[in-house]
Amino acid sequence: MTQSFLPDGFLSDAVAEAPQNIIKLAQDLPSPRVAIARAGAPLPMKAAKEAVEANMMVPLFTGERHMIEDEAAKLDWDISGFEIIDADGEIESGMAAAKACGEGRADVLMKGQLHTDAFMRAAVSRDNGLRTGSRFVHIFHITKGDSAITISDAAVNVSPNLDTRKDATVEVVKLLHKIGNTRPKVAFLSATESAIESVPSSMDARALRDWAEENIDDADFSGPLAFDLIMSPKAVQAKKLTDDPVAGRADAIIVPDIVSGNALFKSFVYLTGGCAGGIVMGAKVPILLTSRADPAAARLSSIALGAIVAAG
Repeated sequence: MTQSFLPDGFLSDAVAEAPQNIIKLAQDLPSPRVAIARAGAPLPMKAAKEAVEANMMVPLFTGERHMIEDEAAKLDWDISGFEIIDADGEIESGMAAAKACGEGRADVLMKGQLHTDAFMRAAVSRDNGLRTGSRFVHIFHITKGDSAITISDAAVNVSPNLDTRKDATVEVVKLLHKIGNTRPKVAFLSATESAIESVPSSMDARALRDWAEENIDDADFSGPLAFDLIMSPKAVQAKKLTDDPVAGRADAIIVPDIVSGNALFKSFVYLTGGCAGGIVMGAKVPILLTSRADPAAARLSSIALGAIVAAG
C-alpha cells in the first residue's frame, strides 16, 4: 500500500502577529512621510490607514486620484489632509513616488498596486535621486512571539557577488543595531561548516566571515554554517561547535542566493506562522517592498521598520 504525502501537515495555521517591540519603537519616533506608489487598491490603502491610526506614517499617495479616493471612502477614511499626486498607471505612479523621495518630499518609499519590476525600476532610476553608491539589498526581519531572525537577501539580488553580500551584511547589522540588538550574531549560510572548494558557497562564507570580522564593529560572525548549525543548539552540541560565537543562536542569516533566501523566508512564514517585515536598504530612503500575499501584520511590521530606519 502506498502512503500518500500530505504537505498540509507541515503548514502552520497560526495567524501572524506584528512584533510589538518594533511597533512601539516606531511609535516613539516622528511619523515619516511615506510615498505609496499606486496606492489606489484595497491592500495598500488598508495598510496605510492602519499605520496612520498607529501613529507610524504620514502618507503621500500616488496613482489614479479617483481610485485612491474610492478606496479611502470604502474604508470610511477622510484623506483630505494628505497629498495625492495624480498619476496614470504603474510606471508613472512608481516614478512619481520615487521622485518625491529623491526630492526630499517623502522619507520612505512603499510599493502599492504595481508589479515589483516597475516599482524597483523607479527606485533605481538615476533620474529619481535614490541611489547612494551602495547596492540595494532586501532584508526580512521575521518574528514569532519573542523570537526573531533576519534574512538577506530574499527578494532583490538573484545571485549576489561577494561585494553585494558584504553590503548586505553591513545593512543587516545596521538594521539590527537600530532595533535594539547591540551585538547581533550573523551567520553566513552554506551546506557545510567547513570551507571546501567543491561547495563554492562555503568558500564565500569563510571569506565573508573574515572580511566582516575585520570591517564591522559590534557584531559576531560565523561561516560557513549549515542551517541546522545556525538554528539548533542540539546540532551545535552534537557537532562540537559550542565555542562558535554564532552557531545555534544566530540573529541573522546572509544567504548565498535568492533561492535559498526566498525558501528560508517562506519556510519561517508558512511552516511556523512567522511575521515577515521586509525592507530594502542601501537607497537614500528605506524602501518597503510589500507583496499582495502579505498579511496585515507583515505590512504593519514593514512600515514600522521603515519608520525606524528613516529616523536615522
